[in-house]
Amino acid sequence: MKEEFKQYFIKILGKENAHFDQTHKIAYSYDATKKHYLPDGVLFPRNEEDISDILKFCNDRGIIVVPRGAGTGMSGGSLAVNGGLILAFEKHMNKILEIDLDNLVAVVQPGVINMHLQKEVAKYGLFYPPDPASMEHSSLGGNVSENAGGMRATKYGITKDYVLALRAVLPNGEIISAGKRTVKDVAGYNLAGILIASEGSLAVFSELTLKLAALPKFKKTAMGIFPNVKSAMNAVFKTLASGVTPASMEFLDNLSICAVETKFNIGLPINAGAILVVEVDGNIEASIDEDLKMIKHYFLEENASEFKIARDEKEAKDIWFARKNCSQSIAMYGKLKLNEDITVPRSKLPDLLEGIAEISKKYGFKIPCFGHAGDGNVHTNIMVEDKNNQEQVKKGYLAVEELFKLTIKLGGTLSGEHGIGISKASFMNLAFSDAEMNLMRNIKKAFDPNNILNPFKMGL
Repeated sequence: MKEEFKQYFIKILGKENAHFDQTHKIAYSYDATKKHYLPDGVLFPRNEEDISDILKFCNDRGIIVVPRGAGTGMSGGSLAVNGGLILAFEKHMNKILEIDLDNLVAVVQPGVINMHLQKEVAKYGLFYPPDPASMEHSSLGGNVSENAGGMRATKYGITKDYVLALRAVLPNGEIISAGKRTVKDVAGYNLAGILIASEGSLAVFSELTLKLAALPKFKKTAMGIFPNVKSAMNAVFKTLASGVTPASMEFLDNLSICAVETKFNIGLPINAGAILVVEVDGNIEASIDEDLKMIKHYFLEENASEFKIARDEKEAKDIWFARKNCSQSIAMYGKLKLNEDITVPRSKLPDLLEGIAEISKKYGFKIPCFGHAGDGNVHTNIMVEDKNNQEQVKKGYLAVEELFKLTIKLGGTLSGEHGIGISKASFMNLAFSDAEMNLMRNIKKAFDPNNILNPFKMGL
C-alpha cells in the first residue's frame, strides 16, 4: 500500500487505530476456517463518521475494505482474500447504546459480543433469542452479516427475525438507515433484509436495532436415546406436529456419540443410533411438564430406549455437554475436517442422512453428523485422515460436492447459518440459476459499483 495512503489513515484515526505492521496483519489474517490471508493493514474506526471517511477514500482509489467482527466465522467471510484493509470493530464500536424496555429493543454497535448483550438484557428479565454456538465470542455485527442461527432456532427463529432496523455506510461513504423500531413497516423496499446475510459485501453496519423477548421463567432439558437416526427423526416430526415446539431440539448420530464418549467418558450409550436433546421453556411450569409428557410419548412411540429429564441445572448441563462438545470430539476421525452446515426441509432429514451414509461408504470417509433437528440444519463433517495427502483431500472435496448436490436435490440450501464466504463460493452454481446469480451480481453492483467492499465472496 502506498505510504501516502497509510499516512491518511493515521491522520484521521491516529497511530493507535491504523496499523500496517506485520504483527497486526498476521493477527487479522485468519478466522475459524484456519485459512490465512494477509491484509495490507488493519483499521479500528471509532464511530460512524470514521467508517464513512475510510470508505469514501478507499472507494475513490479502488482500495479493498473487508469488515470484520470477532473473526469467528466458519466460511472465510472476513478474510482479506485479495488483500486490502481490515475494518475491525472490537476496539471502539462495541457498545450497547440503548435498552428500550417499553418497545423491547436494544440498540447496539456492531462490535458488541452476543453474550455481552445476553447478560445485560437478562438484568431486565429479557433475552436476545439468536444463540449461535460462538455466542460467547462472536459479534452481533458478524451475526447479522451471516444471519447466524443457533440451538433455539426451532422455537425462536434466527437473526433475521430479530433485526428491526440498522444504520450502515455504503461503499461511497454515504450513510443510510434501513428499517424502523416499529413492529410493522412496509414502506419501500426491505433494505435491511437485503443487507442481512450479505457478508459485508454491500455496506458496513454502524448500528443495529434488535428485537428482544421476555425471558421465560422456567425451562427443562431432556434426552432421548434411539436405536437409529430414522426413529429419532420420526420422533422430531411427531413432536412438532403435535403442537409442542421445544426451544431446542438437537441430535447426535452414532459417530458423534462414540467420539464424545471416547474423549470424555461420560457414560453415553455407544451402541445408540442417535440421541435427541430437547429443551422446553415457558412461563407456566405445569405447561412445560405437559409438553415433556407429550414429547416422551412420541419418543417412546418411536422406540426410544430411554427418556431422561434433568432434575436440576447440573443434570441439564450434563445432558447438553455431549452436544456442545461434538465438534472438538470428532477430531479423532481425521486430521482435516470438512465441516458443512447444510439444511433441508425437516421431512427430508431421513433421506439426507441416508444419502450421507452412502457418500461415506463411497468415498471411505467417516462423516459424523450432529445439529439442529428441529429446523433441518445438519452439521456434516467429512473427516480426512491425512490432511497432507493431496489425493485424500481431493476426494474429500469431491464428497463435499456430492453432499451439496444431494442437499439441493432434496430442496435444501448450501448453508443454514455459517454463510458462503469463500468456502462455498464455488458451489453457488449448484444452488442458483444463471439468472439468479446475475441478479445478485447486479445488486452487488448497485451498492458497490467499484467492487471495493469484501469482493469476490459468495461467488459474486
